[in-house]
Amino acid sequence: MVCAGSDSMDLSRALVSSVANMDVEHLRSACRGPVIAAGDPGFREALHGNLWNRLIPDRAPDVLVKAADDDDVIAAVTFARANGLKVVVRGGGHNWCQPTLRNGGLLIDLENLNRFLSVDVESRRAIIQPIISNRDIQKTLNPLGLAFPTGHCPQVKASGYFLGGGMAWNPTVWGFGAESLEAIELVTAQGELITASETENADYFWAARGAGPGFFGIVTKYVLKLHPLPKAIHGQEIFYRLADAPAIGRWLGDIAPDLSPSIELTLFLVQAPPALQAGAAGQNGWVCMVTATAFEDTPEAARAALQPLDRSPIEALARSVATPLDFEQLFDASGALFPEGVRSRVEATYSNHSPGDVMDVILPLWPKAPSATSVFLLTIFCGPDVPAPRKTMARSITSKIYGGPWTMWREAEADPANAAWHQQVITALRPYNIGYYIGESNTVENPDLVAQSFAPENWDKLRRLRAHYDPEGVFFDYSEGFSGKSETVR
Repeated sequence: MVCAGSDSMDLSRALVSSVANMDVEHLRSACRGPVIAAGDPGFREALHGNLWNRLIPDRAPDVLVKAADDDDVIAAVTFARANGLKVVVRGGGHNWCQPTLRNGGLLIDLENLNRFLSVDVESRRAIIQPIISNRDIQKTLNPLGLAFPTGHCPQVKASGYFLGGGMAWNPTVWGFGAESLEAIELVTAQGELITASETENADYFWAARGAGPGFFGIVTKYVLKLHPLPKAIHGQEIFYRLADAPAIGRWLGDIAPDLSPSIELTLFLVQAPPALQAGAAGQNGWVCMVTATAFEDTPEAARAALQPLDRSPIEALARSVATPLDFEQLFDASGALFPEGVRSRVEATYSNHSPGDVMDVILPLWPKAPSATSVFLLTIFCGPDVPAPRKTMARSITSKIYGGPWTMWREAEADPANAAWHQQVITALRPYNIGYYIGESNTVENPDLVAQSFAPENWDKLRRLRAHYDPEGVFFDYSEGFSGKSETVR
């Protein structure tokens, strides 16, 4: 059930009586940041204001704390333990399936922990708080000749990005974002502030890199290992007819192992740009778009890496030449595909099938999409060593391709049509999937996807670590708090 946005609906009314039994004033006196209880003025705006997906469920906590610092986080966890409240944590509020909205408990919102704390150019090391956007990380580092494997969407914050593992720019060279973490600081279920790295509190460090919304701690600082900024980032766009998507997918899948690992290669189904709309009218405006970005150190190397894409077996509707880009331009292009203020359903998957096979399955369904805002994408990993070996962190699934449908629309009355069509698409894709990305899949409505977001041995280890480090169940797990009743600490 989702909220229709009526001002007359008070999401918190069923929780007011339980809040009254707690000494919320004691928590307010212990915190520098705002503490807002269910029934307080402004509760609804505080709860929903920073959520990316405007398809908002009617779940709500008993109390919300907008932490101002580490001490507020510790105070909130201590209060929750004393009052039998389960804890959920919100970073940037960008997770598509809204796992930070639970029934009952205490929500700790980190949106005020939003500072770049330090950058050491010589040692290529930075320390940040969790609510720094992908765009702002690059904007701070790039003028210094440095970069970091941030995610693609400009608005996404570090917190949820790292906890999901981090689907990064330049992935075959830089790896996932979480692989470039040196250490973290976090508050445990016992309310203690600790440091974790590969050599200190290593279990926490292992789990924080990929556990997603089931992590059993609250990260308040990230220590980043930085990379030299590539001196020549060049990009190219090529458009084809929608009907050509399977053949283009097969061609790209065939040549990907021989392409430079410096290339990030993606196959999209999108609405045609204005110059191509007349030719795409027969497919309701949809076209196949290929984007390729080379992260190299010289323009000559970048152009050479992209050159094989000029030898397409099918005539393109339009193509650009290899063009110099910077991260600001990359973020502008990515952000345009995923606009703000939309209602969304997403399921991002891993597969070792040919991209052409995936396109064959999608092609009959895509022209029927109810919303022209929707996007289908497949990232095709390039180079001879794909899929890459698993790293020593919770995030553990690797594959030849990654992607799925991002179903996006704006009107509440269009919810049923888009939900039904989205379900058709993900059902058609299911036989091709070997796993899911926990940061971009609907693990709330489909809880079975949680275990499928990890290699089996990693999932078993993650469950053992949760039981060991949060034995009282202070933190909501992946599936608690989504039913109609409140849940308390065991």
